[in-house]
Amino acid sequence: MLKIFSSQLVREADAYTIQYEPIPSIDLMERAANACVGWIENFEDLSEKNFLVFCGPGNNGGDGLAIARMLHEKHISVTAFIPNESEKKSLDFSVNLDRAKASGIKVESLESINPELFTPNHILIDALFGSGLSKPLEGKYKDLTKMINQSNCITIAIDIPSGLFTDKPADLVKDTIIKADYTLCFQFPKLCFLFPENEFIVGQWHVLPIGLHPDFIKNTACKNYLVEFEDAKAMLKPRAHFSHKGTFGHALLIGGSKGKIGAAVLMGKSCLHSGAGLVSVHLPACGNVIMQTAVPEVMVSIDEDENECTILPRLDPFSAIAAGPGLGTGKLSASMLKHLIQEAKVPLLLDADAINILSENPTWLAFLPKGTVLTPHPGEFARLAGKTSNSFDRLESLRAICVKYSLNIVLKGAYTIVCSPLGNCYFNPSGNPGMATAGSGDVLTGIITGLLAQGYNTTEACILGVYIHGYSGDISAEISGFEAMIAGDIIENLGKSFMQLY
Repeated sequence: MLKIFSSQLVREADAYTIQYEPIPSIDLMERAANACVGWIENFEDLSEKNFLVFCGPGNNGGDGLAIARMLHEKHISVTAFIPNESEKKSLDFSVNLDRAKASGIKVESLESINPELFTPNHILIDALFGSGLSKPLEGKYKDLTKMINQSNCITIAIDIPSGLFTDKPADLVKDTIIKADYTLCFQFPKLCFLFPENEFIVGQWHVLPIGLHPDFIKNTACKNYLVEFEDAKAMLKPRAHFSHKGTFGHALLIGGSKGKIGAAVLMGKSCLHSGAGLVSVHLPACGNVIMQTAVPEVMVSIDEDENECTILPRLDPFSAIAAGPGLGTGKLSASMLKHLIQEAKVPLLLDADAINILSENPTWLAFLPKGTVLTPHPGEFARLAGKTSNSFDRLESLRAICVKYSLNIVLKGAYTIVCSPLGNCYFNPSGNPGMATAGSGDVLTGIITGLLAQGYNTTEACILGVYIHGYSGDISAEISGFEAMIAGDIIENLGKSFMQLY
């Protein structure tokens, strides 16, 4: 998994690499610039493009000067803009400035820029300030940022858009921040890239390996990770030739109420398609015919109530249990959920209305079996844990509640976060906006429960289930696009997702 290091740990990784590779810092900067130019060359036809590179006084500006020189050496039109002579510069900036001038590229002052400079065939490179920035942009840098944002030119940020902070929230209303179309970061993704409020600041972001020392990366503790395809592939368990349906567990799904039986149907289908050997669905009597017709492969446990789930079936046959989608929040359903929490002896997943019931009865959190999985969307999480003012605070709230109650929480959304009882957070990159559709969460509940039934540990089931769910959504988007996608499409493509992982 890709570790998501803080800006301080990235600086330590740089220093460790410089000392123990060993490599001079100016050569490490050269390596980073070369990675950026390699990406830029593959970006589009550059024959008619002119690059304007805006360099700050620190090492981010040094990266920009090295990029400008390398572009010039490839016969690409480029002009570098630098701070005036009175401004203090980093040593590596100064070395790269001398190299840039020696190569013959055009170097001008940042203070000479005016809005008329920008034309549609210009590509702008933001190398003003990197992840070391600790305060909002001021003065000429603030004015320049406004000009860049108003230019309508393609903008590529190096490391991080200038004015954005890596490990703390920026004030997106008051602060002036470069709005990048693309962001090229080095070795590690930045935590701020994964939060919704920064989407239109960061644009499309790409991680460029620059060979930071593998020993430092391996041995340095981290709490945040980005899941990759190979991680999901490694988690998938092979199936023995002499397996039978009993080998892969028996899942119990509790959900549905009058008018919401579809949620239970989607759970049942996705649980089967994720590999559970047997699936039983407990639902109100009004859903019996619907379920037996829509998903004949599942077994039905019929509640004594016509319209909602009010009593538990026997729990001893099951290897994993999920409850919540379409359940409703009535008193009888809430009473049934309380008994489920008290009696469950196997992995338990609570979603949707089960989480809403928990939010109305917060003392029940302490009685959840250790390792219980909750799968809230942001609104449900806010009701459960309280509102937060930004994504950084919400992440810490998520981490705190998981550690306190020994839970796995799947906080759904773009870059869905799986937080473990140890407080480790795993960000998921698969998925797309087409999955913002009714029933998508019910499908995820079925997938994770199917994996739990097969014996995956709770955290792995969440990570793998979320990745496969998103990957199936990506396959669906290739077929039907975003707008036309429905939850059933995700289920239909689960088989293709598993085949890709195999």
